[in-house]
Amino acid sequence: MADEHALDEVVRFTSDLIRIDTTNRGGGDCRERPAAEYAAARLAEAGLEPTLLERTEGRTNVVARLEGTDPSADALLVHGHLDVVPAQAEDWSVHPFSGEVRDGVVWGRGAVDMKNMDAMILSVVRSWAREGVRPRRDLVIAFTADEEASAADGSGFLADEHPELFEGCTEGISESGAFTFHDGAGRQLYPIAAGERGTGWIKLTARGRAGHGSKVNRSNAVTRLAAAVARIGAHKWPLHITPTLRAALTELALLYGVDGDLDDVDALLVKLGPAASLVEATVRNSANPTMLSAGYKVNVIPGEAVAYVDGRYLPGGEGEFRTTMDELTGPDVEWEFYHHGVALQAPLDSPTYARMRAVIEEFAPEGHVVPYFMSGGTDAKQFSRLGITGYGFSPLRLPEGFDYQAMFHGVDERVPVDALHFGVRVLDRFLRTA
Repeated sequence: MADEHALDEVVRFTSDLIRIDTTNRGGGDCRERPAAEYAAARLAEAGLEPTLLERTEGRTNVVARLEGTDPSADALLVHGHLDVVPAQAEDWSVHPFSGEVRDGVVWGRGAVDMKNMDAMILSVVRSWAREGVRPRRDLVIAFTADEEASAADGSGFLADEHPELFEGCTEGISESGAFTFHDGAGRQLYPIAAGERGTGWIKLTARGRAGHGSKVNRSNAVTRLAAAVARIGAHKWPLHITPTLRAALTELALLYGVDGDLDDVDALLVKLGPAASLVEATVRNSANPTMLSAGYKVNVIPGEAVAYVDGRYLPGGEGEFRTTMDELTGPDVEWEFYHHGVALQAPLDSPTYARMRAVIEEFAPEGHVVPYFMSGGTDAKQFSRLGITGYGFSPLRLPEGFDYQAMFHGVDERVPVDALHFGVRVLDRFLRTA
């Protein structure tokens, strides 16, 4: 069991990492090196030999291996990213990079996504060093850059240029799983992620005839783009039920005592009430317009207009996504992938998933573990190139009223100290014997 020193350290490490501003604004505008050096120093103090690697100066990754007691066992990758999305200080109750601990809660950008998990990993490894503990299987620990953008300077770079560091790894764990979901009716669910949708960020370009804003113009690029964006935003995608989603819906239906008719999933989601929010974003592909850019003066019709769309697709759904984009954009608008990542699915019958479930049930016996499919993406996409199966397992026991999902990229991101303590205990127990 993790010692009291580990429980103190996880709070301090979370706070310290938040204070290191690693805002990723995209386009290479980020510098993770100070956070990477901090993490590497904490690992070195625990007797590990971390390696710092960069594709681009300042975009630093950390990788270390902790040898297990069973040399015949496959290695496990334990990874977290060091970068965070931007935060506007004027919108927050506390400064987003203060790392302030107030009323038993750690505040700041990265408190949930995902410097809390980075801190948990560091705390567990250091507690083992004090106890002389070694895990059963080799653990490869990776702290990555650039997850909040393309991952080209982070996990993509590591997978492509340094695969030898991950030799023997067959599975990995990272963010967005094993957190408390309160359903509003007294039940506590603990979704463990076993897959994630593919990423299809796309750029739309409409071209037309430039001209004076007062003249008739039937080749208006802005009009063409706006029509395509409206069609994409209004499109109703068909259901696409993967094995993980099937298992999730089946278990939730049993838990709530409702008819689990997968021939009418939309009706089933209604019956599940608030718990439907765990799965409703992942029963279909999606495409949400997010950015528009056109023109330079109000009385000038521009010759080009551009938009960006956040597209996501389920395993087996990329072909449908591409075909649908062709249809919705039409003949007057071109589209291309701005960023492209594969959809992932992990087995639910693996010993690793069973062990994750068992440990959560041990430490949160009041909870109900259910499978979960992430609507967004993680570094697991890039590590999958190395044949590594990824799960979402960053355990947190959260109080009722704490909206975990809203913390991701949201204002006033924060994490309770008690949740960090729970996470350290669970992660410690899981990693010892995984």
